[in-house]
Amino acid sequence: MEASTALMVLTAIVAYLLWFRFMSRSMKGPRVWPLLGSLPGLIQNVNRMHDWITDNLRGCDGTYQTCTFAIPFLSRKQGLVTVTCHPKNVEHILKARFDNYPKGPNWQAAFHDLLGDGIFNSDGDTWLFQRKTAALEFTTRTLRQAMARWVSRAITYRFCPILESVQLKAKPVDLQDLLLRITFDNICGLAFGKDPETLSLELPENGFALAFDRATEATLQRFILPRLIWKLKKCFRLGMEVTMSRSLEHIDAYLSDIINTRKLELVSREQGGTPHDDLLSRFMKKKESYSDTFLQHVALNFILAGRDTSSVALSWFFWLVMQNPKVEEKILIEICTVLMETRGSDVSKWVEEPLGFEEVDRLIYLKAALSETLRLYPSVPQDSKHVISDDVLPTGTFVPAGSSITYSIYAIGRMKFIWGEDCLEFKPERWLSPDGKKLEALDSYKFVAFNAGPRICLGKDLAYLQMKSIAAAVLLRHHLTVVPGHRVEQKMSLTLFMKYGLMVNVHPRELKPIVEKISKDGVAHNNPYVEMVAGVA
Repeated sequence: MEASTALMVLTAIVAYLLWFRFMSRSMKGPRVWPLLGSLPGLIQNVNRMHDWITDNLRGCDGTYQTCTFAIPFLSRKQGLVTVTCHPKNVEHILKARFDNYPKGPNWQAAFHDLLGDGIFNSDGDTWLFQRKTAALEFTTRTLRQAMARWVSRAITYRFCPILESVQLKAKPVDLQDLLLRITFDNICGLAFGKDPETLSLELPENGFALAFDRATEATLQRFILPRLIWKLKKCFRLGMEVTMSRSLEHIDAYLSDIINTRKLELVSREQGGTPHDDLLSRFMKKKESYSDTFLQHVALNFILAGRDTSSVALSWFFWLVMQNPKVEEKILIEICTVLMETRGSDVSKWVEEPLGFEEVDRLIYLKAALSETLRLYPSVPQDSKHVISDDVLPTGTFVPAGSSITYSIYAIGRMKFIWGEDCLEFKPERWLSPDGKKLEALDSYKFVAFNAGPRICLGKDLAYLQMKSIAAAVLLRHHLTVVPGHRVEQKMSLTLFMKYGLMVNVHPRELKPIVEKISKDGVAHNNPYVEMVAGVA
């Protein structure tokens, strides 16, 4: 009996190993181990995940640019994750076969308590309805002007005074923290018309901001853990699930108060009260009757999308600019050239208030530098989709129904076959036309920092407006340097935060050399950053 049992076990092991060897031959990418799958490699590279994925994609056949990860302890199909960085595959996923690659049940379940069926956590008709409704609002000029007002106010009364204070005290400051605070205040102002004032001289803690942070952190943990595990933790109120529950209660109370107050204000507005330009008010003014829960999810979805993404992008932008003084000089030349034309030659008038809506719109090289930042350090480094039906990608890779597919935005920006031999260089010029006077139109599936296809980011223009305004205000007034010895590393999360923040020293900006350079060079030296805005020196 014992001999026959041992023989059966041995036969099963041999059969498994033969099956595994057959299956693993067709899988490109990291080494796949029996039973453990790709887990050893994932664990070993957990602190450099995006670079590890990029290395694996570079090592794959140049035609395919896909690799496969096997996650153990899941079903055969659910445990397969296809990762790609080829623009043709990305277009296929995000556009050509859009309906075959939704967010999927795992993603939606993890984010449902925080985001409900909001636009960033829904598929199908639910998503389409919200998308059409939101698109009507995001195409209006008044919304961009409202965003410009929130940004300008925060820069004038809080952001610049804080940097001035830090400069006078000669103390370092975590720039990433300041940027997270200002973008949070701005997106809250735009989303529901109330400034939580997390950015102020005292850098106070804000109950709503803390609750939102804790809820997103708990949601991220759900996304990492197997669905059954976090469901059990939620059921028995264990670990981060306790934090999630309390945070959601705080968020609900905060937003309920805002919604109830806004309803009264809108009635007052009909009788001559103060108007509101925020997204919440715009949704509430529509003929459709939306529930308070739906309105809360509208606000939370846009806060999640608009806060971390812009602040993280700006953090990497300032870090890259500090490493590339020539780029910094070109940005300053462009800003000063615009201000010479709009505000005259008196430099003192340039810093009296932030750049206006029209002035910001003319900063072409700055936008190129921000785009180049997002190419190398996309705020959302990768995105995953659920595969509904068996499919074959344009490059020939088969993806089975029930599996997941991930497109690495981080890897796309670092591939020589897409961006050339200098793909790892910070080079804003790659975004400009040959004469340097306008931005080049690029294949949208080579640059997917703002997504692409039907789900392309509605707030793209608002994001650039905010980032350009903040970047111009800082660079015009201050020269930043990284604190010696400070480690700049990526934090492994859904958003590409800097793990230890961005500690900088703040120095006064001397604009005289820039102004003299503009006056000296001008058109005579074919300076495109002068020509593009002024025409003549």
